[in-house]
Amino acid sequence: MSRKPPSFWQDLSWRIEAVFYDAFVAVVRSLPVDTASDLGAWLLKAIGPLSPVQKTVRQNIDIAFPDKDEAWKARVIRAQWDNLGRTFAEFAIMDRIRIGNGRVEVVGLERLKAIAESGKPVVFISGHFANWEIMPSTIVDCGVRCQMTYREANNPYVDQRIKEGRKRYGVDLFAPKGEEGARELLLAMGKGESVALMNDQKFNRGVSTPFFGTPVDTAPGPTRLALRFGTVLQPMTVERLNKARFRVIVHEPIEVEKTGSRAGDIEATVKKVSAFVEQVVRDRPEEWFWVHKRWPNSAYKRRIDG
Repeated sequence: MSRKPPSFWQDLSWRIEAVFYDAFVAVVRSLPVDTASDLGAWLLKAIGPLSPVQKTVRQNIDIAFPDKDEAWKARVIRAQWDNLGRTFAEFAIMDRIRIGNGRVEVVGLERLKAIAESGKPVVFISGHFANWEIMPSTIVDCGVRCQMTYREANNPYVDQRIKEGRKRYGVDLFAPKGEEGARELLLAMGKGESVALMNDQKFNRGVSTPFFGTPVDTAPGPTRLALRFGTVLQPMTVERLNKARFRVIVHEPIEVEKTGSRAGDIEATVKKVSAFVEQVVRDRPEEWFWVHKRWPNSAYKRRIDG
């Protein structure tokens, strides 16, 4: 579906935003890698707590960890702003954060190499952990042909710059979300290409799965693709070691349930995925993307009313 042509003022606003984006990228790329990461951390630790999003972060952590004390929650909230700021700044220098220069180490590298050599597609799944852009760059660095989904930016000028930035570190296969994107993913897997999707955000009318003890809607798309093509869900996670240094973990594959009941198999497998994501968040809560509303509105209302 084509965009509605913007008004003059909307287009002007987008162009001004793009100028500020270019200026920020220019500053970040002029700095050493760790200094750029530090700058992002400093900015978001200063700005994040003053933004309206701080309320969402606190609500999410209260829902997920109701029994933790105030000091623990305050530490995690501050640490997640640190991580998020670093991630945003590092996006401009992802071509400098690679396996080849020692900034990324991979646990389970042999699994990626085996996927690349097999020529058979898998469905990579992950969540917004640490710097989540490390996952696609690692996949392509290991020679795996893979379609990466992305959420198109509202500003088309910034969106184009984001695509160009990703091309600097070899990620140039994108499938827009929605019906068009679904068709592209099907075609890619039919040609033997793998696909990579995030599976940790709210998906309206998804499969109801428990997440920190509360039912949430989880996207069934990755599981449906794996079931359709007779392949596995291949989880990957990213951990921040120190500043702009990372560990990527290629986990044991998640097998799709195959009892003969398609709906039941999808539901059971999606629940496995949700449980996997929850455990990763529990292990390293400061590195998850707490700024989005993962739980249903009723969970937030209960917290306010309770």
